[in-house]
Amino acid sequence: MNKILLIIQREYLSRVKKKSFIVLTILVPMLFMGMFAMIGYLAVKGDDLGDVKKVQVIDESGEFTNKLVSSKSVVYVFNNENFDTARKKFIENGYTFLLHIPPASSPAPIELLSDKKPSATTIETVETALSNIAEARRLKAAGIDTAVLAQAQKRIEIKAKQITDTGEKDAQTYTAYAIGFLSAFLIYICLFIYGTQVMRGVIEEKVSRIVEVVISSVRPFQLMMGKIIGVGLVGLTQFALWIIISVTLSTVGGSLMANKMSHRVEQVTSASNVKAVKKVQTPESSMSIIKESIENIPITYTVSCFLFYFLFGYMLYSAVFAAAGSAADNETETQQFTIPVTLPLIFTFALAQSFIINNPDSSLSVWLSMIPFTSPIAMMIRIPFGVPAWQLGLSMLLLILGFMFTTWMAGRIYRVGILMYGKKASYKELVKWFMYKE
Repeated sequence: MNKILLIIQREYLSRVKKKSFIVLTILVPMLFMGMFAMIGYLAVKGDDLGDVKKVQVIDESGEFTNKLVSSKSVVYVFNNENFDTARKKFIENGYTFLLHIPPASSPAPIELLSDKKPSATTIETVETALSNIAEARRLKAAGIDTAVLAQAQKRIEIKAKQITDTGEKDAQTYTAYAIGFLSAFLIYICLFIYGTQVMRGVIEEKVSRIVEVVISSVRPFQLMMGKIIGVGLVGLTQFALWIIISVTLSTVGGSLMANKMSHRVEQVTSASNVKAVKKVQTPESSMSIIKESIENIPITYTVSCFLFYFLFGYMLYSAVFAAAGSAADNETETQQFTIPVTLPLIFTFALAQSFIINNPDSSLSVWLSMIPFTSPIAMMIRIPFGVPAWQLGLSMLLLILGFMFTTWMAGRIYRVGILMYGKKASYKELVKWFMYKE
């Protein structure tokens, strides 16, 4: 046991002291928050930052003339120019597109011409604008008041409630979606990142022949377990630091945003007395919504489950990566062994985004959350939606048993493969190594 602890200490300290570990630990939360902030900014300010599309409209039907309303991103210019003439020189005249609307009696389609491929958003914007005008015209011709119709079609909003032993509470479905997907995504990425670190460490020690010296002092299984646990602790340390840094940045950023929004609300309120000002959402109301969402989340329960499935899922897959590293002399050769084993993880993550997250209690979702090779992803998707205690307990037990069995199998391959050089291993060779007696 002391020897395993020494190996764990060596693997842990050798990685934590690296400059790359410190830099990534600090930069990753900042980069992620900066990325999401940029995405949000572009979503809000996208029209202001994008190029303005100037559209020349030749409306031979007369049904859309001067009815298309320009926006920040698309500007419509109507004229009575001949279509063939306009087609030849609309680009020279500074227009981005030429929108040709044939006569109503013509079977020809409406065309949007340009010298480059138009974006899907631009096509959809023009189609929507034309469709709305045509729809309003048809309703008016049928004697239907569009205002009455709009009121009749007003969307009904549902407030989802969950009945619990302590009473009713907000279901927070979208919060559960976000937590489930984020947890599964982090586990998915980190299993590969830290598992690959174990594999690379094994390959480096094997190729450099350092392992021959180490094996003279410890048993191969002890070396493998020390590497797996040591790198796993590095991952947990990085997670802890990421959480601390992210919470700190979120708190500071939230305070700055709240102050900015308060100042904005004060300016709008003082500048105008219209009733629309009352619709401006104050930072206090936004923060209360966020606070309510967080309060309805069992933080300790969710984080504990996340750490469990990350740790044991990582150790299960790292044992496989370690065995693959011991059977090859370079990383390319390991793919034939790692890809078949990691396919269930890839399959589950792909399925999680469409099926599991929308059907967390289906038979397929339950089975995937029980199988050790898929449970770290599937169960973390299901946990925010509520999982029966017996299912969670059984899933954890099976994952622990799966880890122990996989580690035992990998250890038998590792003890032989770590000392094999210059020979490309096959599945047949792995079976032989596994069957060798102590």
